[in-house]
Amino acid sequence: MQQHSFDLVVIGGGVNGTGIAMDAAGRGLRVLLCEMHDLASATSSSSSKLIHGGLRYLEHYEFGLVRKALAEREALLRNSPHIMWPMRFRLPHQPHLRPGWMIRTGLFLYDHLAKRELLPGSRSITFGSDSPLKPEITKGFEYSDGWVDDARLVVLMARKAQQMGAVIRPRTRCTQATRDNKTWTITLQDSLSESVTKVSASILVNAAGPWASALFAGTIAAPAPKQIRLVKGSHLVVPRLNNGDEAYILQNEDERIVFVIPYEERFSLIGTTDVDYEGDPSLARISQEETDYLLKIVNAYFRRQTSNEDVVWSYSGVRPLIDDEGEENAQKASRDYSYEVDDNQGLAPLISIFGGKITTYRKLAEVATDKVCEFFPQAGKPWTGNAVLPGGDFTSKTLLLAELKIEFPWLPTELTQRYVRTYGTECRNLLAGAVSIEDMGTLFAGNLFQKEVDYLIAQEWAWTAEDILWRRTKQGLYASEAQTLALEAYLSDSDKSSDTRF
Repeated sequence: MQQHSFDLVVIGGGVNGTGIAMDAAGRGLRVLLCEMHDLASATSSSSSKLIHGGLRYLEHYEFGLVRKALAEREALLRNSPHIMWPMRFRLPHQPHLRPGWMIRTGLFLYDHLAKRELLPGSRSITFGSDSPLKPEITKGFEYSDGWVDDARLVVLMARKAQQMGAVIRPRTRCTQATRDNKTWTITLQDSLSESVTKVSASILVNAAGPWASALFAGTIAAPAPKQIRLVKGSHLVVPRLNNGDEAYILQNEDERIVFVIPYEERFSLIGTTDVDYEGDPSLARISQEETDYLLKIVNAYFRRQTSNEDVVWSYSGVRPLIDDEGEENAQKASRDYSYEVDDNQGLAPLISIFGGKITTYRKLAEVATDKVCEFFPQAGKPWTGNAVLPGGDFTSKTLLLAELKIEFPWLPTELTQRYVRTYGTECRNLLAGAVSIEDMGTLFAGNLFQKEVDYLIAQEWAWTAEDILWRRTKQGLYASEAQTLALEAYLSDSDKSSDTRF
């Protein structure tokens, strides 16, 4: 690093941490973000991939949270049209679970709690003979929400923050943070080389997600102002269950709901569960009980029956929810966010982030950065409401796809489509200099070529096969063990050994 003194150091490279780093850097602050693993390597790549208000939260009377989330949907969809897009959700009606009047009332509130311009409203629907659902399910409802590639959202925010001057340090653990009056001294250890760097900062932000409370015991050496409740959510990926672009929201006897969402063209994403969790969040894995639970619900609705053998992939993430000791049910624990400021007796401030959901990350980051900027009167004003993320500077995916087909006529259509929804206009940088498919280099898996791998190493802090196959591209869905090993060998080649992460 060329500098060792910062206005703000952010611990945590998930959606909240990168959101704060981007916002603060855009207001003119000197920012460093450190993340002990890869960007979005924990909770922020393990969501249900939805930009949504949370229809079911209305039953828990969280009207404020739903209103905030609904208000954010359209801003996010406008700013990141390559990695986010509108999606219609179909809710099969099961009168014995929730009466029709209750669902209609909830959908009316969902349509009107916040201003809506891009997304159409809800309506009643009838399922015909071409429905993927069982024939006895004939009525339902349809409403709008949005889809997001969560891991790419985090990476693109980190790139935007870097463009604004922030220093982004993945695979860098904060091992100690101490404050002396007006200054934090922060010890950083590179997870690969184990080299140690010390930096100073005026403000420290703890955005460590599931580790936010634990960070106090091991790193900051102070009592945690709040405890968080760790709740595991697990998902399954199976071959596509419906041909349309719609997602399904399925009610269950235990009052929970399960989503079935179109995923990566050929698959369906099924989730999620809500299970209290103890232990290291990075070790969370789906249990057989969770798998059986999800499959049972899906098989109760869909004509096509799905078994363990159909599961292509599964993943689990740990949500760091605000701990309400009076709430025993994990599914009813609030998904809202809060932050705590510790600047007692004029000490260098510590801001700790607790809770939150991906849909409200921008608002959380803005509120937290507003608080940071109270200590920096010269800082700029809020700006992220209209901040287009890298690659999002286009008006229509269809038009961008048509332009790329003219510029790169040799590029397979399916690959061009993936580049549009992964990189947007940035794919031109990825393809620079290529005039034929041969120029793309080695084909590692699916439609992942060497040229894309090199771009991800140089521009997006990718370091391992897992970074590339699962968080950057999702081509792990098509990769055999031998192909994964070949990619790992390429990444460890001497020509790739220079550290491009920083």
